[in-house]
Amino acid sequence: MSMSRILVVDDDPGHLESLSLLLKGWGYAVTPATRGEEAVSLVEQGPFDAVLMDVRMPGMSGVEALTRIKQRNPAVPVLIMTAYSSVDAAVEALKAGAYDYLTKPLDFELVRLALDRALDHTRLKEENASLRALLPDAFDPGQLIGVSPALQEALTMAAVAARSEAATLVTGESGTGKELIARAVHANSARARRPLATLNCAALTTSLLESELFGHEKGAFTGADKRREGRILQADGGTLFLDEIGELDALIQAKLLRVLQQGELQRLGSDDVITADVRIIAATNRNLEAEVAAGRFRQDLFYRLNVLHIHVPPLRERQEDIPLLSQHFLGKFSAKYGKALKRFTPQAMDALVRHPWPGNVRELENAIERAVLLAAGDYVSDRELPLALRQMATKASASVGGSEPPTPATAPSLAGRPLEDVEKAAILQTLAQTGGNKSEAARLLGISRVTLHKKLQGYGVD
Repeated sequence: MSMSRILVVDDDPGHLESLSLLLKGWGYAVTPATRGEEAVSLVEQGPFDAVLMDVRMPGMSGVEALTRIKQRNPAVPVLIMTAYSSVDAAVEALKAGAYDYLTKPLDFELVRLALDRALDHTRLKEENASLRALLPDAFDPGQLIGVSPALQEALTMAAVAARSEAATLVTGESGTGKELIARAVHANSARARRPLATLNCAALTTSLLESELFGHEKGAFTGADKRREGRILQADGGTLFLDEIGELDALIQAKLLRVLQQGELQRLGSDDVITADVRIIAATNRNLEAEVAAGRFRQDLFYRLNVLHIHVPPLRERQEDIPLLSQHFLGKFSAKYGKALKRFTPQAMDALVRHPWPGNVRELENAIERAVLLAAGDYVSDRELPLALRQMATKASASVGGSEPPTPATAPSLAGRPLEDVEKAAILQTLAQTGGNKSEAARLLGISRVTLHKKLQGYGVD
């Protein structure tokens, strides 16, 4: 891969030289310029992957040069450098189309972070070209946006699965986009013109789940006043997506195995054998191999489902995708709520990137929707982010010249404490993180809301 070409523009020769040497040390091909007019001329002569430019220069200002550069090449990201006391000039540059701004004296780690994000933005069009080869034009890519190797590996396997008729197992944590992968596989398979039926195996009781999957005859049970086709027959000729497959009990596992092996099933209340041509894609956030070892999941069914395996990475393992996903959701919700938000302030984006996102892309999407609803200007700032993210933003802003935030109290060590105390601390901290939302806290902890309620009662907190 060729080196990224960076145009660095600064009228201070010493600062220009030191910054150019720094970027060359990071592996970039650097072209220096001392005036805005020179920068515009260089952009007209050849392409650059990014521009790093001072805002205050004699002659043509950085903002004017930015405007001229954007007229020549709207796609190139321009990062503006400005003194901390001249933030108004940075805001003016953002309105003119700057990708981001950095305050002087420069924090080199923040320079590298901002430049990496800008280059990711530049590469996005190339990466999206391969993504569009996987997805039809009408398909909303949603969580599948990204340039990280972990996501690209999942997309590569999805492309393989789309060309196959084999059963496919999609694994990953809650909120990573497993259903989206399944829909992408179906939409690009030979079965795309046939139905895609979906069923969440964790959302129904065993008796209802059996009826939903296999269908039932009239009179098969109380309330069955007519024959009903199950999801398997609804997907005949197409694809059946079974989410949370690890929740199936032993009886339904055996019946599903028969469908996979022989393409046969029976409605509840009937002895007639029905054939079905259906491709099954299953998803789980459990370790099915561990479930097999524990005797809770049939080994033969696991092997039948796991012919092809797609692992969807958690967001913490694709951190470089966060700016791209955030901008995607910003556009989505700005359109939904009739707003004209352009992008995020550097402090807000830094907080988004630093957050571990235990709820993965789903949590990120919810946070961006909330921020869009609260934002009043052209940009989303750290003030519109959830509390946990705002605290990170405050810490980040202090490192570029702001007032130092109070040092948080050191969390007490849990080493050597009884497990009951550790569990209680985890539950109470998670509940505080979610602002008292028990359903969200239960989801993050991986327990039911009923279980959470009982534990809180035991702590005398409920």
